[in-house]
Amino acid sequence: MADNFLEVRHIFKAYEGVQALSDVSLSVGKGEIHCLVGENGSGKSTLIKVIGGVVEADRGEIVVAGRPYAHLQAIESIREGIQIIYQDLSLYPNLTVAENISLNQMIEKGVRLTAWRKMRELAEQGLAEIGEDIDLEELVQNLSIAKKQIVAITRALTQGAKLIIMDEPTSAITKDEVEHLFSVISGLKARGISILFVSHKLSEVFEIAENVTVLRDGRKVGDYPAAELNDAKLTFLMTGQSLNTVPYFFDEKQRRGSPLLEVKDLTKSGEFEGVSFRIWPGEILGITGLIGSGRTEMALALFGLNRPESGVVEMNGQIIEMKSPEEAKKLGIAYLPEDRLSQGLFVARAIGDNIVVTVLKKLLSRFGLIDRSKRQTVENSWIEQLKIKTPSAKTAAYGLSGGNQQRVVLAKWLATEPKVFILDGPTIGIDIGSKSNIHEIIRDLAQHGMAIIVISDEIPEILHNCNRILVMRRGRIEKEIGNVDEVTEEQLFDLVTAKVQDEVR
Repeated sequence: MADNFLEVRHIFKAYEGVQALSDVSLSVGKGEIHCLVGENGSGKSTLIKVIGGVVEADRGEIVVAGRPYAHLQAIESIREGIQIIYQDLSLYPNLTVAENISLNQMIEKGVRLTAWRKMRELAEQGLAEIGEDIDLEELVQNLSIAKKQIVAITRALTQGAKLIIMDEPTSAITKDEVEHLFSVISGLKARGISILFVSHKLSEVFEIAENVTVLRDGRKVGDYPAAELNDAKLTFLMTGQSLNTVPYFFDEKQRRGSPLLEVKDLTKSGEFEGVSFRIWPGEILGITGLIGSGRTEMALALFGLNRPESGVVEMNGQIIEMKSPEEAKKLGIAYLPEDRLSQGLFVARAIGDNIVVTVLKKLLSRFGLIDRSKRQTVENSWIEQLKIKTPSAKTAAYGLSGGNQQRVVLAKWLATEPKVFILDGPTIGIDIGSKSNIHEIIRDLAQHGMAIIVISDEIPEILHNCNRILVMRRGRIEKEIGNVDEVTEEQLFDLVTAKVQDEVR
């Protein structure tokens, strides 16, 4: 079509016999905000790389501004005005904002000597075009993720971007930062710049997209106007199944005697203050709040990684003190961190290594060596129980999807047989199908008597999977919601963002 900036026609791509893309077509209009959605492994990343000229398709054609390419090269893609902002943003952390924005353009123009004044002018003009003001002399490594994204967008604009592809741009930023990013995207659209927005967060798809293309298992399911979709329909299109959310039920009669874990006035200056709560076996306690509300810092204190200045923690009525994660583990407390790649996994090591690392002492033979038979039993047992999709326990963790990586981290801590399991952002960066599976695992653990604490800023996740909710703000617990049936997503969001103080009791 004449008004399409990009047309991808019948693309096929296979890797070592695995069909990553099979007859995929896509079109993005001039000035259109188009969303590409699908679960992990659906082919989104491969398609982006084909469009960017990083990966060569086996078959198919790409048409950019009416010009057809059988094999689009990376330099051709850039010259046609296609800019890809990957999840890692591909910025130079040790260079300034001005250098990151202008350097590629200076190199492309063949500038041999560094023209600092010109570099600053380009960066200043680029930021002004989208109404942003960032210190040009600041090192990029010192910026927040949200500001780094603005730098990446500005860099794309200074290189003459006509289509900007954003790969999961909201995976590590706050709700306020998401809203700001969306306002920038709307401004780009107003200037006639096309956006291909890659995401699996359904609420964001509906908020920003005009049209949606759905991929599943390397094939296109279809193209849809965003206005004709809802959560249930898009979930079904992405996964091929209906995922019904049933609220987690906890029988209040189970609250007999002392709680399993009780926290009293836990305080650490500048991080959290006067935090008190109780949790019984079988409960899923949700803790939510904006980033910086103190929720993670408090959780780390319970796991021996952030010693509080005052307060008391009791398990089964006995005062305990966690000076280290090893002590917390011995007491039956486990912690799944927010960042599974840098804090939860040894990504270069085998799945089996990751699973048994927390229980090595239990695997020792009487000669002080690891009993291979015991080790294999533990590895295979958890791979089977948590349905980790892998050909072998010897497969490296980095080769797994986000959902399977998270199952490995779960397995690592479940192997310690915890009584209290703290999960910080348990489904960050995980597609909707895997997210549903993780929620099922959490519910099953609680139903078998484990006390679960789920920390998340995803309102639906907290509301639909917890029987009680604590809202944290500025390091304090501002509200406890004892009956989740009496609060809506909108009300909980207002509480988290401090729009409503006392509406929910």
